[in-house]
Amino acid sequence: MNAADTAWIIVATTLVLFMTLPGLALFYGGLVRARSVLSVLTQCYAIACLMSVVWLAAGYSIAFGASAAPWWGGLGSAFLAGITPDSLSGTLPEVLFFAFQMTFAIITPALIVGAFVERINFGFVLLFMALWSLVCYAPVANWIWGGGFLADGGIFGETGVRDFAGGIVVHETAGVTALVLVILLGARRKNPTVPHNPGYVMIGAAMLWVGWFGFNGGSQLAADGGAAMALAVTHISAAAASLTWALWEKIKFGKVSLVGMVTGTIAGLASITPASGFVGPVAALVIGGVAGVLCQEACSVIKGKLKIDDSLDVFAVHGVGGVFGIIMIAVFGQGSFVAQIGSAIIVGLFTVFVTIILAKFVGLLIPMRVAEDIEESGLDLATHGEQAYDLSS
Repeated sequence: MNAADTAWIIVATTLVLFMTLPGLALFYGGLVRARSVLSVLTQCYAIACLMSVVWLAAGYSIAFGASAAPWWGGLGSAFLAGITPDSLSGTLPEVLFFAFQMTFAIITPALIVGAFVERINFGFVLLFMALWSLVCYAPVANWIWGGGFLADGGIFGETGVRDFAGGIVVHETAGVTALVLVILLGARRKNPTVPHNPGYVMIGAAMLWVGWFGFNGGSQLAADGGAAMALAVTHISAAAASLTWALWEKIKFGKVSLVGMVTGTIAGLASITPASGFVGPVAALVIGGVAGVLCQEACSVIKGKLKIDDSLDVFAVHGVGGVFGIIMIAVFGQGSFVAQIGSAIIVGLFTVFVTIILAKFVGLLIPMRVAEDIEESGLDLATHGEQAYDLSS
């Protein structure tokens, strides 16, 4: 065990949990109507709790267990069986590696929440996410990070896919799942309104930005120069994307919005995530600069041209941004185009298939969509019996 590495990953684990609670919850909560804000916060909080238990029970074992199978890690480490405080994963206590990866397993399904806000049944969310984390997220993590068939020595030969912190594992799986769910769910009956609290959105985005240093820097799994570079390029990409999003918004609409600028921040962060362990500052500047425009245009296509109500742009920002970052690794000569693009296609198709099957199955047990009157009046009172604001005055 290396004490410095251990100390850094303890900090990084805390930062990544901070991304979901309260960062993502506030970011998403500020973007919805005042009468549904608590439903978003509750979904994020409940997912964080549920995924922690699911990860302990089987998720970690499926993703990082000792099974030699190329598609899953088996159940030998379920409930951390055989893992003690002295067990090591590299230079880290394995229980710390478990906890660090648990925070990734928390934020990935939480990202999906932004797609279906204001119209989905709370019970459906919980059951679907529990199953999805075991059937989709954990196997994909194994394929890429756990030595599975997409990693080095797998179907793409000695040079497997390069995905440092989750362009495919986190952002593509979340983005594609979000897109499929909203297509199955349908658009909101009430025309989307402006965010009820842009201040919450900015605060949440700022928390995400800070937490992302643990997300990417921690993925080095060591306290060294690689972690420092990952942290630096993460910041540069986020800053560049914020500026290009704002500039492109000014060119198109004549104004720069706060919500737009901070959405650009998230686009830059998602895009640099897979590449943060492989590129330097100049490449990060390019990746973030392009991502600010690319993801903004993706938002316009998804909502404007295709009329798909991905409410908070999960696919356009995370799905598109994550895959863009995966491809840019090869563009900058740090990976194989065949492995990068091929892996993204394989995982994308797998995610579509799993999401459709799970959504149909869970829908047989729990209705996917709330009743029309509940959707119209807002989910807070009807689903949770409380409201964030006094809307009667």
